[in-house]
Amino acid sequence: MSNLSWRVLAVFGVMIAAIIYVLPTINPSFWPHKKINLGLDLQGGMHLALEVETDKAVEGTIERIIQEIRDFLRKDHIRYTTLNRIEGNRILIKLKGQQYIDEFEKILDKEFKNLRILSRSMDGDVLTMQIDLPDKETEQIKKLATDQALETIRNRIDQFGVSEPDIRRQGEKRILVQLPGIKDTKRAKALIGKTALLEFKLLDETHDLSDAVKGNVPPGSEVLYGIKVDPTTHRTYKTPYLLKKRTLLTGANLTDARVQIDSQYNEPYVSIDFDKKGGRDFERITGENVKKRLAIVLDNKVYSAPVIQEKISGGKARITGHFTTEEARDLAIALRAGALPAPVDIVEERTVGPSLGTDSIRKGLISMCVGGLLVVLFMIVYYRGSGLIADFALVLNILLIAGGLAGFQATLTLPGIAGIILTIGMAVDANILVFERMKEELRAGRSLSAAIEAGFSRAWTSIRDSNISTLITCGILFYFGSTFGAGAVRGFAITLALGVVINMFTAIIVTRTFMRLVFGWLGEKVESNKFLMGI
Repeated sequence: MSNLSWRVLAVFGVMIAAIIYVLPTINPSFWPHKKINLGLDLQGGMHLALEVETDKAVEGTIERIIQEIRDFLRKDHIRYTTLNRIEGNRILIKLKGQQYIDEFEKILDKEFKNLRILSRSMDGDVLTMQIDLPDKETEQIKKLATDQALETIRNRIDQFGVSEPDIRRQGEKRILVQLPGIKDTKRAKALIGKTALLEFKLLDETHDLSDAVKGNVPPGSEVLYGIKVDPTTHRTYKTPYLLKKRTLLTGANLTDARVQIDSQYNEPYVSIDFDKKGGRDFERITGENVKKRLAIVLDNKVYSAPVIQEKISGGKARITGHFTTEEARDLAIALRAGALPAPVDIVEERTVGPSLGTDSIRKGLISMCVGGLLVVLFMIVYYRGSGLIADFALVLNILLIAGGLAGFQATLTLPGIAGIILTIGMAVDANILVFERMKEELRAGRSLSAAIEAGFSRAWTSIRDSNISTLITCGILFYFGSTFGAGAVRGFAITLALGVVINMFTAIIVTRTFMRLVFGWLGEKVESNKFLMGI
């Protein structure tokens, strides 16, 4: 009897814990705890399908290799006539003079062993060579670009403050993003799609800017624009800058970016910190280019181009550009999260309104109540007193599922509600197996206590096997739902699996405990017990 009392106390303890977890979902002021998060289909929000331009990542790698080759050639005083990218991802180089050709081939063999030689021809003492990256390495760059883009977008959204976002890879180069409850969709899209490639470049002050704007851009230079919006008229003004193509420093060495307020103009700006290597490079760059203008370029847009007055040490810099506080905050988030390895395109966009979610919740709750009520009535009519105990276990089952979702801070979706409804239908399966076995024992003339023990012990194998097979199916659904981006399937699998586990607890532990308790009070009167069992 003492063992039975402890079981009853344990059941009520679990029930109280579930109520505590569920209360914040009903009213957050009741209890400061975790609550069930609603998915995109229930509370509205944004659904985006992004495609990473992986070819751009390969092009960027080729451009970096070209710059490295150019630096080696310049360092070793090797003259060349042509060095550029052609036909997508091929590198064309032309050198004149056997001495320079020999030196270049030494550099190629030592520093660029991974490059593949596509063609090589000699015309007198002129070497023409085409090289590129092997196909295997190209595919690896594309895969890493998608993986890095996924992590970068996840970091940005985490700092943006969206509750329970769903971000996962879909196929080879697509990323699926679901942002429940998001209101400012335009701002979210701008933050997600921002490449955030920070570069420091010198202005080309030796050539004429007006000629470059007309199309006569000198070799080794480029024209980029600074864009400013007049806060009064909201008109956009573009200012051209003639910059040297060579990037002196990038945001790869960035350690922090935060918003601060300029005390002189009372305007927000972004303060950035470099690591030790970046700080040394920044100090060297500013020291070598005093009185020259250094442009701060983000995603090919010039934010500012101040004159370097003196060598700047300490590894700190600032980005100004007449920002609003929100623009400065989003820029700092993008810089802290890191640059995307390649641009991303929004190939699919859907905005789900909260009215659809409210309607889904209402209909889901109605179907849950109707289904639950029918199950409750069936158990009472068919199994009478035992059915009442099974119905109590069913109510506890629903309460524990809600508490479990809140405790794990799971995201409840419409398919998740469907999983709960299916769980309600399955919740009494185990009890029916036990009750039918108990009826057989009572008809055979056994005592009630013996019938109860025989019913649970002999039905246990069937209950265990059926629930394990269901859990295996849930695991398969969850795996394929995660791998192939089927979020609806995954939500259904989570709630169904949680319901199956709780079903085993309520059907075996709770029902058995209260049947012992109730029928123990009634004693061993076979006729009355047969009536309560529905015989």
